[in-house]
Amino acid sequence: MVDTHTHTVLSGHAWSTLRENAVAAAARGLAAMCLTEHGHALPGAGPWFLAGAQRMLPERIAGVRVYYGIEANLVDLDGAVDIEDRILRICEWVVASMHDICMEPGDEAANTRAFQNTLAHPGIDMLGHIDDRRTPCDFRAVAAEAGRLGKIIEINNNSIRARKADQVRAVAEVCGDLGVRVAVSSDAHFDDMIGAVDPALAILREIGFPDELVINRSLESFESYLAERRNRLEQ
Repeated sequence: MVDTHTHTVLSGHAWSTLRENAVAAAARGLAAMCLTEHGHALPGAGPWFLAGAQRMLPERIAGVRVYYGIEANLVDLDGAVDIEDRILRICEWVVASMHDICMEPGDEAANTRAFQNTLAHPGIDMLGHIDDRRTPCDFRAVAAEAGRLGKIIEINNNSIRARKADQVRAVAEVCGDLGVRVAVSSDAHFDDMIGAVDPALAILREIGFPDELVINRSLESFESYLAERRNRLEQ
């Protein structure tokens, strides 16, 4: 498995270092993980060029492949994010999420349009935690647009811990119904959360979610998606 959503102390409100996270990933038997620090619009996060600076880091830490990316923050209801286009394009993987601390969310219709607009950017790969009740959206409309564009919807295990499992289940059910691909992520803010996604996987099993729609089920399936990303950015 590849954990596609993790944070370190550089996000400003997480508690572990990159090496601690990698060691935890290795101990859990993960093949890889994605480093997705928050974009700079979130209070306490690193500078705007942080994702670019990741090029100085090794490809493997503690034997774990680390994919370097970012969790971009939506900053308005037009779907703009706080990361420059050139930075998005040099990342290996990009999550985009709406946080009410970075912008004033709209109603369900407005948030839905914002998410759909964000998905249109070729440098955005996945929408994070659309299950959050503080940023309501039409799950079916957002997932349908993700499917149309070949993008990914997150099944966020931390939402089960911090928010509501029924919302996560609803997102998963819609994606399964529409045949939209997902990634099951920890959204880890502490090293013992890395790869700890059993509750989310249990939901997928309970609803009979197709394994082939989970892009991070293996290193090979994740790399297959990343090849799509590279091809998309070359067009």
